[in-house]
Amino acid sequence: MLSTLSLLLVTTALSVVMLLVLSSLSGSKVAGIREWGQANGLAIVALLFFASRGVLPEVLSIELANGLYLVTVALMYVGFRRHLGLPIPSRLLWVGGIASLAGVVFFHIGHESLSMRITSVSVYHAGVCYAIFASVPSTRERRLRYSFSFTRIAALSLGVGHTFRGLFYLVDAYEPVSLLDPAAINLAFFAIGTLFMPGLTLGAVMMANARVLSETAYAAEHDHLTGAPTRRAFFEVAGRELARARRQAGSVGLLLVDADHFKRINDTYGHGVGDQVLRDLVQRIMGVIRKNDFCARLGGEEFAVLLPDTSMEAALVAAERLRTALDRPAPATGAGAPYTVSIGLAMLEAGEEFDSLMQRADAALYAAKEAGRNRVMCAQALPRHSVKAAGRA
Repeated sequence: MLSTLSLLLVTTALSVVMLLVLSSLSGSKVAGIREWGQANGLAIVALLFFASRGVLPEVLSIELANGLYLVTVALMYVGFRRHLGLPIPSRLLWVGGIASLAGVVFFHIGHESLSMRITSVSVYHAGVCYAIFASVPSTRERRLRYSFSFTRIAALSLGVGHTFRGLFYLVDAYEPVSLLDPAAINLAFFAIGTLFMPGLTLGAVMMANARVLSETAYAAEHDHLTGAPTRRAFFEVAGRELARARRQAGSVGLLLVDADHFKRINDTYGHGVGDQVLRDLVQRIMGVIRKNDFCARLGGEEFAVLLPDTSMEAALVAAERLRTALDRPAPATGAGAPYTVSIGLAMLEAGEEFDSLMQRADAALYAAKEAGRNRVMCAQALPRHSVKAAGRA
């Protein structure tokens, strides 16, 4: 038969499992893991003290147990705030926790009332649950959306549950004989209290795991030096855009951008300055292109910019604007290096595959290099026989 004691022991076992899961994520360096782990460790101790009611002195099973559990509640909240990069309202947590514990002490030693002790801790628990709900934002990011939504729903549900629990005992609608009273209503409200830790820890684990997967995917899809998407990510996006253009009879432009005399920059100024040039180049490209355009580093000093829903005229304007933005004179401070870029432009033709589009843009880039660099060349303006794979100048 279900009892409050069995609920305590099951919740303790769940906290042990959650602690082990969190320990497995400790090497990920995800913010919040340490606080969530500490919360579950303290919860195990607190729950065992709760379960010892009638065996150990009441100061341990009441004051100490409640005090430890209030700390676990605060640590869970701190973990979520750290995970999300939000400031910690330490003073408010301390004041609320001390006030709640003071209520426990008063309604045990000063004026015995189990109902008011339950109300005292329920107010704090409910407040923290609502604060967690308010802290965790709704997000449209695919990899984070489910875990964030689960945590928000869990926090809100537990907050509402603790609110009703506190109000129920506040009006003294039912006075349990003891904390471990097996009455159905006591079991229901007791379950709300004990579900706080495993419910929110499950949300925390899901958020941490989603964050690890998101960061891993980002690292795989972005160049570590410049932060630009990688060649693989570019081809995935290009495949989707070309499929969409075929369905909707749309137009797609492709720019291949190459830093002029990049080897000379490395040889003259050093590879550190060369890396700085590449980072600066990406930053300036991102500042010029539209939000729906896509820039990626294909390798070395070559970058690609995909221009969805763009006419030939608009693509030429965009390419020239980009070339002008990347015509960088020597910095006045002496730091860095001057650089220019050559750009090859090709527009998607009817029935054309992406490899062919890339080949024509590559031929246009080669022609820009041959024509003296620091210029834009369009594949459509080149003789047909010259549109072939070209070596780098």
